[in-house]
Amino acid sequence: MQQNIQLDDIPLNRFHLKISGLTFSAHLTDGYVLGVIGFALAQIKSQMGLTPFQEGMLGSSALLGLFLGSLLLGWIGDIVGRQKIFSFSFVVITLASALQFFVTSPEQLFLLRMLIGFGLGGDFSVGHTMLAEFATRKHRGVMLGAFSVLWTVGYVAASFAGHFIAGMGPEAWRWLLASSAVPAGIILLLRIGTPESPRWLMRKGRKKQALAIVHRYFGEHVTLQAEPAHRQQHNLMVLFTPLYRKRTAFNCLFFVCLVIPYFAIYTFLPAILQAMGLDKNFGTDLLLNGLLIVGAVLGIVLTAVCSRRGFLIGSFVVLTACLVAMSLLTGSQSGWLIAFFAAFTLLMSAVSNLVGVFPAESFPTEVRSMGVGFATSMSRLGSATGTLLLPLGIVHLGLSTTIAILAAILAVGALVSLAWAPETKGLTLVDAGEAARPEEQPPSPRTTSLYH
Repeated sequence: MQQNIQLDDIPLNRFHLKISGLTFSAHLTDGYVLGVIGFALAQIKSQMGLTPFQEGMLGSSALLGLFLGSLLLGWIGDIVGRQKIFSFSFVVITLASALQFFVTSPEQLFLLRMLIGFGLGGDFSVGHTMLAEFATRKHRGVMLGAFSVLWTVGYVAASFAGHFIAGMGPEAWRWLLASSAVPAGIILLLRIGTPESPRWLMRKGRKKQALAIVHRYFGEHVTLQAEPAHRQQHNLMVLFTPLYRKRTAFNCLFFVCLVIPYFAIYTFLPAILQAMGLDKNFGTDLLLNGLLIVGAVLGIVLTAVCSRRGFLIGSFVVLTACLVAMSLLTGSQSGWLIAFFAAFTLLMSAVSNLVGVFPAESFPTEVRSMGVGFATSMSRLGSATGTLLLPLGIVHLGLSTTIAILAAILAVGALVSLAWAPETKGLTLVDAGEAARPEEQPPSPRTTSLYH
């Protein structure tokens, strides 16, 4: 007779790989969507007579949609279930992507790209939540963190598509933007039949349905750890109650402190290299883009072997030091500039894996989708702000001062992480979400406290 085993402790199987692939595919699409707009704008600008303001709004439209989608659909996902939003989000993304081919005005394109971002934002909220709730504790960190590899692949694929399609004629931008409907449509079809999260069902008191899903996909001998009874009403303000406000603040602040330098620097990488006097060396650009991919893979390994808390804090410290050094160096010290920029790029890409890990592990099932969605929405608002302000900073403050400001932002992230970062590695998902409830549930010998 086979001994019962908890869902948190079973070996990886085909379903784990499938749900991981269906989740990460959204990040590949996100990387592609954000990557192609730059190539398309080169043609749209002259054809539609875009003003600088319109050009900036089109460039940030998907990020604005991501902010709204993460906020709204993450909240709805905790109410109606993960699976419904998991499918609905890609209906929106597929249709809006295809309709970009027919736009006749900047306003139409802005609305469609905001819809694409809206769908992606909702998918990020429930996708990471679903993956966390199906994953085992041993492999959860790797499964949640591996998304950055696919995002980078999507971004690089957009670059190749942009170079290839842009030369096909004056209307090539329509084909380029609409091409994102192809991967989105494939993902939508593959997601048909995805089961609901058994942890969400258990939280809703639907134990029989939850166990039926567990037994179907993992075996009759697999059991599910009981979820604490539902305690809160579903509204966003729950995240700011004494029960959740520390983890809400941590996840928003560390996320924002990472993405502001990331998007600001790599969106304007050619301009930054030019200001540093490195733009004449094509090998530098190639090296940095290559290190983004290498770093994403390295991050999976580090997430598996390092503590979550130690990896995050150490990365913030090293990243801050790299930018401080870059702000003090001059263009005549190009060798050192390249070395510090390469180290920064490698580690930034690696630690970005944790933005998919911490939010999903920090909140209990009843508010997990909403918590992940809120943290994601704040990150997109931060990335849009950083992307908007970096060119202005370079013009009015100079490159060195601007880089020093980005270093200060990373230093804030280090302090926030030092004060509030939890250690969730090795915990079951229930323990990870519930251990920060000392007033309700004293930690048992097997439960490590999330907050020290």
